[in-house]
Amino acid sequence: MTKLLMFFALFLISFTSLAEAEFDTQPKDSILLTVFLKHDQTRVLAETQEILTEQGFFDTFPPKGVSVVSWYVMMGIGQVITLEVPAHQLNEVNLAIEKTAWKAFTSEFYPTYNLYPVYKDRLKNKAKVSYK
Repeated sequence: MTKLLMFFALFLISFTSLAEAEFDTQPKDSILLTVFLKHDQTRVLAETQEILTEQGFFDTFPPKGVSVVSWYVMMGIGQVITLEVPAHQLNEVNLAIEKTAWKAFTSEFYPTYNLYPVYKDRLKNKAKVSYK
């Protein structure tokens, strides 16, 4: 009886893990979106962090279904975030920034696409850098 119960538990776990892997894949209509969050140099970092916390930035951004590709600080400018966004969720990203980051930052958005697949066969150095 214990073996049968264990078998069913493992059986269910295997399907659960398959479902999670499928959930994490992005739809084919995904775009890359670069977001600039420009620093307000009249505020120190602690003030900016306090505003973001009060407005719920860390709970809201990025919206569910949107993946962070990279998130860097460009010294003297602000934060540069590259997101993979399903096209139908572009408005959700915009609203998340408007509602939770505008008082702390000014923002700019740049939709982009991955050009590497177009050029990879033409490049002499075939290596692609990956930081994963």
